[in-house]
Parts: sequence; structure tokens; C-alpha cells
Amino acid sequence: MEKRQFGHRARLVLDLALLRKTDDQAHAARTMWNLLHAWWQMMPKDRRTLANADAAIRQARKDIDFLAVLPAQAAQAVLKTYFQAWKNCWDGRADAPNFKGRFRSVMSVDIPQGRDLNVVRVHRRWGVVNIPKVGRVRFRWTKDLPVGKRASTDNRITGARLVKDALGWHIAFRVQTLERQPEPHTGPEVGIDVGVTVPVALSDGTTYGHDEWLTAKEKVKLLRLEQRAAHRKTFRKPAERTSGRLRATYDQIAGLRAKAKRRALDWQHQTTTSIANKYGTVVVEALHITSMVRSAKGTVEAPGKNVAQKSGLNRSISGEAWGRTVTMLAYKTARQGGTLVKVPAPDTSRRCSACGLITPGSREDQATFVCKNPDCGWTGNADHNASRNVLHLYRMGLALIPAAGRAVVRRARRVKPATAR
Repeated sequence: MEKRQFGHRARLVLDLALLRKTDDQAHAARTMWNLLHAWWQMMPKDRRTLANADAAIRQARKDIDFLAVLPAQAAQAVLKTYFQAWKNCWDGRADAPNFKGRFRSVMSVDIPQGRDLNVVRVHRRWGVVNIPKVGRVRFRWTKDLPVGKRASTDNRITGARLVKDALGWHIAFRVQTLERQPEPHTGPEVGIDVGVTVPVALSDGTTYGHDEWLTAKEKVKLLRLEQRAAHRKTFRKPAERTSGRLRATYDQIAGLRAKAKRRALDWQHQTTTSIANKYGTVVVEALHITSMVRSAKGTVEAPGKNVAQKSGLNRSISGEAWGRTVTMLAYKTARQGGTLVKVPAPDTSRRCSACGLITPGSREDQATFVCKNPDCGWTGNADHNASRNVLHLYRMGLALIPAAGRAVVRRARRVKPATAR
């Protein structure tokens, strides 16, 4: 048995009064952060301690009435998050903390104590949670949570965080559970090739596709909003604050893009869960996505070619979020007792999976692979061919061992290379 912690995010249903209270808490937390940052800049280095900062925010809560809407535990969470941000900066994992503007795309309020939530399931689709200094709030119940009689010392909700994004307010629960070590997955091995036309292709011939993330009407609306925002932006003078109408247009654009991302996440979760449940060893390519989406415009002395086409391809690759798919596969295969393995990516789409040779002209058609080797002549789907090559590289012993401390999957044993014929 081992303890596992995970997060679950649910949508909140707030009326105008509850929405006002939640927004006030978020702005109070933002103000607390800014006050801490100003205090940090004014204090000498020898006085920048956690105890002095705690005394400063306690005094600020007494002097500024507006900060009283923020619970004391949430204020302490802001303090800990701020000091952790500086630690991340010193360790080279993030940039230095800075002031937080009033108009932010994401706002949050932390609820450190799980016992303050009092989560109750009242309906098949709805639950109720207690938010300190806000009240009882309904949320969408989409996952079984350890509440009521199901809660125990090892299975419980340890805290939560209120998060506001372009789609409104959500609550992210922190859940701790006690689970058994998974038995080794006895499912078959499978190679995966990711692409744009066919998002996920498996070596056994299975493919996973999806529709456009936005409907035709939503695309038209997004284009109209972007044109409206560009038109209104021309009337703004340099260094002038963004008008309310322009900001409202930006919010509508962000809402549509967030809706597309939410649909993409849902599809990725369903696809990766299906693969992790069925296959014991999942083999993927070690792609350098940052290099793949690099711009082709070049320099003034050496301008690039087909810049517009490359830009469109880069947007399509970024929209598929291949790295996020691999990340999901990593922890889901480990949870099922399986293994995720990475193999070198070069030439997997150009090599014939039947004869193993790279023959020029085999990829004349983007969707079909036709081996030009006179002794082979294998024909098949190009994505299926690439996924078969990915699996073959693993069986030949060319698996890449994940770096220590960064992998969440079990280490794959290196297979001895096959004997040359």
C-alpha cells in the first residue's frame, strides 16, 4: 500500500452574491501578494525572514479593512507561496516574483485545511462545499471523492484551491488516498506515432481521432471577436489603459480558447486512459517539440522559405499538444502497472517497417507509405508504418532510459540488440 495524492477540479455554481464574495477574496489575496512583494523590496536582506513577513501581514490585516475578507489560513498560504516562489527562483526553476496586476487571466485563493470544506454529495451530479467566509456553494460532481463515511485518515480531502479562469470559478480539491501497488500489466506491447492529420496511431492498426475543437459557428465568432479587438486596439493611444469594451472582447476570446482547450483535455484523458488500460508497454518517440515548432522566417540576410506554411504547421502541432499526451500516458501507465518507454525519433516515418530500409520517394503521398525497395514493395498507412517502426526500435533494444528523478514511470529494461542476419 502507498499513499497517493492527486487533484480533482470541479466547476462551481455561484450566484451574484457568492460571486462578489469570491472575487473579493481573490483580489484580497492578490493585494496581499503585492504588499508582501513591496515589503520584500524595502527590507534589508537580513530582515527578510518568514517570521518578520508573518508579523507584517498580520499588521496589514488589522490596518486594511479590505484584507479582512480573506481568511487567515488563506493569507498564510499566500505568504508560503511567495517564499516558495523566491526559492524556485534561487534554484533556477522560475523567474523572480513580481507584482500581480488587477486584470489577470487566472486568480486563485487557497483553502489549506480540508476539514473546513465539509463536502457533501447531494445529488448524482451535484455536491456542496463550504468555502470559508463565502458560504455553501454547489459544484459539479464528476468524480467520487472520499467524503462522509468513505473518508478516513488515509483517504481524505486535505485542502483545495479556488481558481478563476476564462470559464469562471472552479475548485481544485487536493485528495490523498491509500492504494495498493499495481500488479505488472500483462497487456501487449504497442508503438505510438503522433501526428496532425491522425493525432494518435497505434502499431496494431488502431487510430484515435477527433473533430475540430471549435464548431464552425464558434470559429466564425472567434474570428469576428479577434477582428473587433484589432479594430478597437487601433483607437488606443500609447501608454493608455485598455478600455472596458476592449477588455470585454478579450474576455470573450479567452473564453472560446479556454473552451477549445477543455475539449482537447477531455479527449486526451479519454484516449490515454483507454491506451493505459489495454496495453502493458507503451512505446513513444522522444520528440523535441520545441525544435519542431521553431519559426522558418530566418534572418534578413537569409530569409526562410514557405514561412506561412510552416507557421500553419507549427500551430497545428501546438494544438495537438503531443507533450501533454505523453505526460498523461506516463502516469496512467504507471498507475496500471505498465511501462512507458521512449525511443529515438529520427527516420521512423521514412523507414519501411517491413524491410527496414529507407528508400527515397516512399512518402510521395502524405497519408500512404509505399516502399520503393524492389525486393519489398510494402504498402500501408503512413502513420501505421511509423508506429510499427517505433515498436521495432524498442524490441531492438534502443529504448531510452528516463533521467533519474524526473520519470514517473517504471524504468524499462534495455533489451539486447537483435543478432544480425
